[in-house]
Amino acid sequence: MAHPRTDGRKAIKGLRWLLAMRSDNRTKGNTRFLNNLRNSNHRIHRAWVLKDEFEQFWNYSYRGSAEKFLKNWMTTALRSRIPSVRKFVNTLRNHLENVLTFIDRNLTNAVGEGLNRVIKIVKNRASGYRGLDNFADMIYLTVGDLDIPAQIPSNLRTL
Repeated sequence: MAHPRTDGRKAIKGLRWLLAMRSDNRTKGNTRFLNNLRNSNHRIHRAWVLKDEFEQFWNYSYRGSAEKFLKNWMTTALRSRIPSVRKFVNTLRNHLENVLTFIDRNLTNAVGEGLNRVIKIVKNRASGYRGLDNFADMIYLTVGDLDIPAQIPSNLRTL
């Protein structure tokens, strides 16, 4: 006979990734599985529903409508009495103006984060550089749109 704790772990295996998945990437089977949580684990189901509802915020194009949606969503989320959701709502309240700015400008820091990732990879690959100029050169070579083979004079090319 299997241990009850092991059975519980098997039942929720992969649930974390399923809960984090965007609604448009889920299969009908995934959604059915999550809806079955309504009976077995109401708190997880409620958190999942709130997360899915929050996804709608990113589709708004008018600030007033987005603000109204967010305030209604925050009220609903606070009623859930789920500590992590309440913590998220408090963070959202503290940064509400900045979050709403996304609706006005539709800008994120994704490009900056991507560049930081590339710079970190360049740094780790070399395990350090003797000077800042060398490091900067490697960053430009990695990130830039430089076609290195085209920079080599034709009489020096081997291929």
